[in-house]
Amino acid sequence: QVQLVESGGGLVQPGGSLRLSCAASGIIFSISAMGWYRQAPGKQRELVAAITSAGSTNYADSVKGRFTISRDNAKNRVYLQMNSLKPEDTAVYYCNMGIRGGDYVAYDYWGQGTQVTVSS
Repeated sequence: QVQLVESGGGLVQPGGSLRLSCAASGIIFSISAMGWYRQAPGKQRELVAAITSAGSTNYADSVKGRFTISRDNAKNRVYLQMNSLKPEDTAVYYCNMGIRGGDYVAYDYWGQGTQVTVSS
């Protein structure tokens, strides 16, 4: 059974930085796209950043120039480096991966979410 486990959230002051990490475990044949989403109270979940298996990246306009997504294929991990954080970045952040497991069928997997709070 495949699981995604996130870490790295917390409380940070405006202008500060955090690094989120998400690790996939279980029987994994391959991973295609990886991404980070966030959901603030009362709002819909939105894409923050995504990275393909080839390393191409895509960012929400609101985080361009401040956030960087990266992946380590050998470790089945995805990271989100968040700099110059703003109060409006406060949300629960979820990682997402397209994983082909031991049955060779691709599924969409989600992490449990990690809270990021930007406040003075």
